[in-house]
Amino acid sequence: MSQLCRAIILITSFASVGCGLNASERQWQRSVDRQVAQLGHRNWIIVSEASFPAHSREGINQVVAPAEIPEVLDYVLNSIEQHQQVYPEIYLTRELRALDQDYAPGIDQFRHEITYALHGYKPTEIQQDSLMTLIESANQRFDVLVIRTATVLPYSSVFMELKPSYWDSDAENHLRQKISKQRTEKLAQPVP
Repeated sequence: MSQLCRAIILITSFASVGCGLNASERQWQRSVDRQVAQLGHRNWIIVSEASFPAHSREGINQVVAPAEIPEVLDYVLNSIEQHQQVYPEIYLTRELRALDQDYAPGIDQFRHEITYALHGYKPTEIQQDSLMTLIESANQRFDVLVIRTATVLPYSSVFMELKPSYWDSDAENHLRQKISKQRTEKLAQPVP
């Protein structure tokens, strides 16, 4: 076989491997886009580290993303922002802040990268056990999307509870106060 033929075969082999990786990457992104478009108020999205537990319960959809958490989080937030029907209330584990580089090599760089991947959202810190309890409770009635990444750092998962983008807690509180006031006024009226 001539050197030219070997070179062509080698180039073709590398090109097909590269195309396969791009197809795999696009596959998880398409799955995320499709599922985000269907999610709404009270649904959850978890961008998880590699050892996050697999769930067999109905209502938990899982996607495997061959990328690190900051990259996947950035992609998910872009997808949420494109659909505009919801916004994420973001939670990080309280343990993440307490980890140090000696026990979790790479954690300092991860915390730096996650700050940029958050798109300016201000996360709330909650202990991971409490977040897992919230997920278990939410899953009894609402869908949860878990995107498992290649990240191998403890307590690095990012949890997002979806809220309606056109209705916030101030508007909800105002509505509840108005309904309560109307109910009280109605009860105070004399019976004819």
